[in-house]
Amino acid sequence: MPPKDPVRPADDDARRLAKDLLALGHAALAWSDPDTGTPGISRIAFARDPEAGLLTLVSGLAPHFRALRDRPDCALMLGEVGERGDPLSHPRLMIRARAAFVPQDDPARPALRDRWLERSPKARVYIDLPDFAFVRFQPVSALLNGGFARAFHIAPEDL
Repeated sequence: MPPKDPVRPADDDARRLAKDLLALGHAALAWSDPDTGTPGISRIAFARDPEAGLLTLVSGLAPHFRALRDRPDCALMLGEVGERGDPLSHPRLMIRARAAFVPQDDPARPALRDRWLERSPKARVYIDLPDFAFVRFQPVSALLNGGFARAFHIAPEDL
Protein backbone atom coordinates (compact mmCIF):
# COMPACT_ATOMS: atom_id res chain seq x y z
CA MET A 1 0.00 0.00 0.00
CA PRO A 2 1.53 3.37 -1.00
CA PRO A 3 2.02 5.92 1.77
CA LYS A 4 -0.77 8.45 2.27
CA ASP A 5 -0.11 11.85 0.68
CA PRO A 6 0.37 14.32 3.57
CA VAL A 7 -0.53 17.22 1.24
CA ARG A 8 -4.24 18.00 1.35
CA PRO A 9 -6.53 19.25 -1.41
CA ALA A 10 -6.97 23.02 -1.29
CA ASP A 11 -9.79 24.55 0.68
CA ASP A 12 -11.08 28.13 0.35
CA ASP A 13 -8.51 29.48 2.84
CA ALA A 14 -5.65 27.83 0.94
CA ARG A 15 -6.88 29.20 -2.40
CA ARG A 16 -7.17 32.69 -0.86
CA LEU A 17 -3.62 32.48 0.54
CA ALA A 18 -2.30 31.31 -2.85
CA LYS A 19 -3.94 34.31 -4.54
CA ASP A 20 -2.39 36.64 -1.95
CA LEU A 21 1.05 35.21 -2.75
CA LEU A 22 0.41 35.64 -6.48
CA ALA A 23 -0.07 39.38 -5.84
CA LEU A 24 3.43 39.96 -4.39
CA GLY A 25 4.82 41.33 -7.67
CA HIS A 26 7.95 39.17 -7.76
CA ALA A 27 8.97 35.54 -7.78
CA ALA A 28 11.98 33.26 -7.94
CA LEU A 29 12.12 31.46 -11.29
CA ALA A 30 13.86 28.09 -11.62
CA TRP A 31 15.01 27.13 -15.12
CA SER A 32 17.39 24.68 -16.81
CA ASP A 33 20.46 25.84 -18.71
CA PRO A 34 19.93 24.83 -22.34
CA ASP A 35 23.62 23.95 -22.83
CA THR A 36 24.38 22.01 -19.67
CA GLY A 37 20.98 21.08 -18.22
CA THR A 38 22.08 22.44 -14.85
CA PRO A 39 19.54 24.41 -12.86
CA GLY A 40 19.51 28.16 -12.51
CA ILE A 41 17.36 30.55 -10.54
CA SER A 42 16.47 34.20 -11.10
CA ARG A 43 14.46 36.85 -9.30
CA ILE A 44 11.77 38.16 -11.67
CA ALA A 45 9.02 40.73 -11.76
CA PHE A 46 5.80 38.77 -11.76
CA ALA A 47 2.10 39.45 -12.25
CA ARG A 48 -1.17 37.61 -12.34
CA ASP A 49 -2.71 39.41 -15.27
CA PRO A 50 -6.52 39.24 -15.57
CA GLU A 51 -6.33 38.44 -19.29
CA ALA A 52 -2.94 36.77 -19.82
CA GLY A 53 -2.62 34.79 -16.59
CA LEU A 54 0.77 34.34 -14.89
CA LEU A 55 3.32 36.59 -16.54
CA THR A 56 6.74 38.21 -16.51
CA LEU A 57 8.71 40.63 -18.68
CA VAL A 58 12.21 39.39 -19.58
CA SER A 59 15.28 40.95 -21.15
CA GLY A 60 17.11 39.01 -23.84
CA LEU A 61 20.27 39.68 -21.81
CA ALA A 62 19.00 37.58 -18.89
CA PRO A 63 20.19 33.96 -18.80
CA HIS A 64 16.64 32.75 -18.24
CA PHE A 65 15.47 34.30 -21.56
CA ARG A 66 17.23 31.68 -23.68
CA ALA A 67 16.68 29.00 -21.08
CA LEU A 68 12.90 29.47 -21.18
CA ARG A 69 12.88 29.70 -24.96
CA ASP A 70 14.83 26.46 -25.38
CA ARG A 71 13.54 24.55 -22.34
CA PRO A 72 10.13 25.93 -21.32
CA ASP A 73 9.61 23.68 -18.30
CA CYS A 74 10.23 25.82 -15.21
CA ALA A 75 9.09 26.49 -11.67
CA LEU A 76 8.17 29.60 -9.71
CA MET A 77 8.45 30.23 -5.98
CA LEU A 78 6.38 33.01 -4.44
CA GLY A 79 6.59 34.06 -0.82
CA GLU A 80 8.10 36.46 1.66
CA VAL A 81 10.00 35.69 4.82
CA GLY A 82 8.43 37.60 7.69
CA GLU A 83 10.29 39.73 10.20
CA ARG A 84 10.18 37.04 12.86
CA GLY A 85 10.38 33.34 13.26
CA ASP A 86 11.68 30.43 11.27
CA PRO A 87 11.72 31.26 7.53
CA LEU A 88 10.15 27.86 6.86
CA SER A 89 7.08 28.79 8.88
CA HIS A 90 6.07 31.54 6.43
CA PRO A 91 3.72 30.77 3.52
CA ARG A 92 5.09 30.02 0.07
CA LEU A 93 3.71 28.79 -3.21
CA MET A 94 5.60 26.61 -5.69
CA ILE A 95 4.22 26.42 -9.22
CA ARG A 96 5.44 24.02 -11.90
CA ALA A 97 4.81 25.61 -15.28
CA ARG A 98 5.58 25.81 -18.99
CA ALA A 99 6.79 29.14 -20.35
CA ALA A 100 5.53 30.61 -23.61
CA PHE A 101 6.77 33.85 -25.15
CA VAL A 102 4.15 36.38 -26.25
CA PRO A 103 4.94 37.33 -29.86
CA GLN A 104 5.64 41.03 -30.51
CA ASP A 105 2.81 41.10 -33.05
CA ASP A 106 0.26 39.42 -30.75
CA PRO A 107 -2.90 41.58 -30.93
CA ALA A 108 -3.28 41.29 -27.14
CA ARG A 109 0.21 42.72 -26.49
CA PRO A 110 -0.71 46.47 -26.43
CA ALA A 111 -3.32 45.93 -23.70
CA LEU A 112 -0.95 43.60 -21.86
CA ARG A 113 1.76 46.29 -22.03
CA ASP A 114 -0.64 48.91 -20.65
CA ARG A 115 -1.69 46.70 -17.73
CA TRP A 116 1.95 45.87 -16.95
CA LEU A 117 2.80 49.58 -16.83
CA GLU A 118 -0.12 50.24 -14.46
CA ARG A 119 1.51 47.81 -12.00
CA SER A 120 5.13 48.68 -12.81
CA PRO A 121 5.37 52.27 -14.11
CA LYS A 122 9.19 52.25 -13.94
CA ALA A 123 9.20 49.58 -16.66
CA ARG A 124 8.34 52.37 -19.13
CA VAL A 125 12.12 52.91 -19.47
CA TYR A 126 12.74 49.45 -20.99
CA ILE A 127 9.44 47.75 -21.89
CA ASP A 128 9.65 48.75 -25.58
CA LEU A 129 13.30 47.86 -26.10
CA PRO A 130 13.58 45.21 -28.82
CA ASP A 131 15.15 42.55 -26.58
CA PHE A 132 12.31 42.55 -24.02
CA ALA A 133 9.50 40.02 -24.22
CA PHE A 134 6.52 39.00 -22.17
CA VAL A 135 6.47 35.39 -21.03
CA ARG A 136 3.32 33.59 -19.93
CA PHE A 137 3.51 30.74 -17.46
CA GLN A 138 0.98 27.95 -17.96
CA PRO A 139 0.65 26.21 -14.59
CA VAL A 140 1.01 22.43 -14.55
CA SER A 141 0.71 21.92 -10.78
CA ALA A 142 1.15 23.90 -7.59
CA LEU A 143 1.94 23.26 -3.97
CA LEU A 144 1.11 25.73 -1.21
CA ASN A 145 2.98 25.49 2.05
CA GLY A 146 0.94 27.65 4.40
CA GLY A 147 3.18 27.06 7.41
CA PHE A 148 3.79 24.16 9.75
CA ALA A 149 1.58 21.14 8.83
CA ARG A 150 -0.41 23.22 6.30
CA ALA A 151 0.42 21.92 2.83
CA PHE A 152 -2.09 21.95 -0.03
CA HIS A 153 -2.28 20.90 -3.66
CA ILE A 154 -3.51 23.91 -5.65
CA ALA A 155 -5.17 23.14 -8.96
CA PRO A 156 -3.84 25.12 -11.96
CA GLU A 157 -7.30 26.59 -12.57
CA ASP A 158 -7.25 28.06 -9.03
CA LEU A 159 -4.25 30.19 -9.88
